[in-house]
Amino acid sequence: MKKLTLALLCATFLFACSTSVKRVETNLIKDVSGSWNDTDAQMVAQEMITDCLQAGWYNKFVTKKSKEPVVIVGTVNNKTSEHINTGVFVEEMQRALINSGKVEFVASSEERGEIRTERLEQDEFASEETRKAFGKEVGADFMLSGVLNSVIDKEGSRAVVFYQANLKLINVETNQIVWNGQKQIKKYVKRSKASW
Repeated sequence: MKKLTLALLCATFLFACSTSVKRVETNLIKDVSGSWNDTDAQMVAQEMITDCLQAGWYNKFVTKKSKEPVVIVGTVNNKTSEHINTGVFVEEMQRALINSGKVEFVASSEERGEIRTERLEQDEFASEETRKAFGKEVGADFMLSGVLNSVIDKEGSRAVVFYQANLKLINVETNQIVWNGQKQIKKYVKRSKASW
């Protein structure tokens, strides 16, 4: 009887310590830790890009050049105290810009390097009819870059986490900043014990 009771207790303990996974919709807003998350990245990207495309620079450029602007996403620096994968944020901005239908987009410097290597290899290995020529890349008119900052005010098990995303659109030819956007997010986080 003791062996059966011990086996049941061990089984209960093992099941209690096991990991549980539940799939959720990707658009579900769910904060688990209070830290920067996918919802924050999506919200900031959507609002900032909307603001960017409605600003005066866009109509001024289209009127003057009679074409859609070509944009490249530069660096978005993480100056917060958290590890934030800014790549997710950058991809979200790029997706929002492309899907707006108002701008054309060029590949990042890393992607361009890979494509240029492919062209070099095509020069040697591809047929004349399918080989892609050098010198036909489209240059960007504007570069979008930015920074993520945060401030944490904490005491005991409570904290207010403030995030600020600043983005700039810079004219590649003149270095003029044609748009400067800002989005702020504030979260009140209460934990069961002080773990900050």
